[in-house]
Amino acid sequence: MAAGFVGLSLPAVRDRKGKPGDVDRVLAPLRMNAEAITRQSKSNLALAFVSLGKERRADITTFYAFCRLIDDIGDSRGLSLTQKADGLRGWRESLVAAQAGEPELARAVRGLMGKYQLAPAMLEEIIAGVEMDLSISRYATFDELRIYCYRVASAVGLVSIEIFGYRNPQCREYAVELGLALQTTNIIRDVGQDLGSDRVYLPQDELAQFGYSEGDLGARRYNEQFVALMQFQAARSKSFFDSARATLPAEDRRSMVAAEIMARVYRALLQRIENDGFRVFEKEYRLNRLQKAGHVAAQLLHLR
Repeated sequence: MAAGFVGLSLPAVRDRKGKPGDVDRVLAPLRMNAEAITRQSKSNLALAFVSLGKERRADITTFYAFCRLIDDIGDSRGLSLTQKADGLRGWRESLVAAQAGEPELARAVRGLMGKYQLAPAMLEEIIAGVEMDLSISRYATFDELRIYCYRVASAVGLVSIEIFGYRNPQCREYAVELGLALQTTNIIRDVGQDLGSDRVYLPQDELAQFGYSEGDLGARRYNEQFVALMQFQAARSKSFFDSARATLPAEDRRSMVAAEIMARVYRALLQRIENDGFRVFEKEYRLNRLQKAGHVAAQLLHLR
């Protein structure tokens, strides 16, 4: 989930399987694919990062690869909980100093941290978000869920804006709000998919509020109560998009164009899901490349 703020998908290694307990076999593809992920990101991220200069585009791609690998460790079906925790702990240690047998990407990430004066705690926050998925599969309230969203999306945004460059410190508030908007949109989109992993990111008190039980959710029951529940979720996501837009400093609009492109893409995706009646149990909602390109063009024209 950690790629929430960056927002574009890559062929994930999370589906790779190994023999139970065969941690080296499962983690090997993560190490070997670090450079491949970065290379492929250049094409997959081109739409969102078209406005960035070559150097910043390379740097945000490296950071994206870090997020992708952390996320894939947490979601790997070939690792036990203990092995996942060990893998994430290893990355925490690699953020501070070189470790024996660390992924090749770790050195590049430390270089990035030095270049942009990123404290280890900023990236550790992202790891902490992925670690939450190892032990938490339900959230009683949105206040609890917000912590998760902050870690897997807003924290990613706070690092991203350091790479994009900004002048007004208020831009950090923008990153937080936009991260919440993107991640809550992800949650709406992935309700059906997350059920397959026995994860429910819809707050329990809100399920009760709309008279929609977890049993209904498990049965993928589509009814008026479910639609009302999802409308409530969408309204909250929209409020975060609105808040992000309102807090973006005028002097940083140009440097945040990549983030604003993602805001446009995700808001359009949210609107599409809502217009379609939240058929998230039976459909996988995505915008195609042409639709994304249209939002890129619209955002670039908006800057002129």
